[in-house]
Amino acid sequence: MRIFVGCDLGGTNLRAALVNVDSGQVLHQASIPTLAREGHDAVMTRIANLILRVVKDSGFSNTEIGGIGIGVPGVLDIERGVVLFLPNLPGTWPDVPLAKTLEKSTGLPVRILNDVRSITYGEWRFGAGRGVDTVAVFAIGTGIGGGLIINGQLHLGIGGTGGELGHTVIDYNGPRCGCGNYGCLEAYASGPAIAAMGMKAVAQGLTTVLGELCAYDLNRITPALIARAAESGDEVAKDIFEKAGFYLGVAASSICASLGPRRIIVAGGVAQAGNLLLAPMEQTMRSRVHIMPVDQVQILPGQLGDNAGVMGVALWAASHIEQGF
Repeated sequence: MRIFVGCDLGGTNLRAALVNVDSGQVLHQASIPTLAREGHDAVMTRIANLILRVVKDSGFSNTEIGGIGIGVPGVLDIERGVVLFLPNLPGTWPDVPLAKTLEKSTGLPVRILNDVRSITYGEWRFGAGRGVDTVAVFAIGTGIGGGLIINGQLHLGIGGTGGELGHTVIDYNGPRCGCGNYGCLEAYASGPAIAAMGMKAVAQGLTTVLGELCAYDLNRITPALIARAAESGDEVAKDIFEKAGFYLGVAASSICASLGPRRIIVAGGVAQAGNLLLAPMEQTMRSRVHIMPVDQVQILPGQLGDNAGVMGVALWAASHIEQGF
């Protein structure tokens, strides 16, 4: 049994897990607040302390742990183990030597990887992508992250930036995205974009239960609340997910034409809406692709939930540390 630590650096929480990378089993895990406002040095200290505590509480010793993988939500230099830019954390972490810092603090080798590439790797090896060689992943939450498995390999592209599917342009005249471009998928189908459609519906006085469900406090409208309304038969709420699914289907049709994936996996918190989102996505994708056998492409929800990232980055660390790179 090969045991590695997988750690998820989130804007709200830090999570560390001991993973059997042969089976994908999570043996022990713990989570603490990130407290990102305290700055990157303090956060790195908290990560190191969390990892050491998880190892100790599990009953394993440091000598039984092969190394550490850290999933990071931003732009990285994965070869040097350096964070280049974290858009959603205070200070943005420019040129922070995350891997070397944690190696000194824990005494274990460390590798880093983008957080959604970590999810992609985990779902491909242990989850919804098992058994196929080419996979695309959309992870829908506060933004839309992405990842690609091509011919059985995690596709990294230049500097690890390959696979940013949330920034596929679906309307070049569209609204400005947080990345600085216009008309990205993320601007149409992310969690905040879906919530904004719900807020607009209530503000316009449309006939919907959304206002009642949020006690007419628009800040309480979330994709989960809209999904609850849709499941109760609310037509406005159902239409919101129809639109979001349509936008995802447009992006998926481009992925089919360019990559020809065997499976497209939809992960992240918003994916819990299930067929409210996936059915219009699939219908749109199948109706818009005519140059490849789109009937052979499956759209599936992620199977690993919150564990996908820690499992994937632990496996990534194992594959690189054991091969000496």
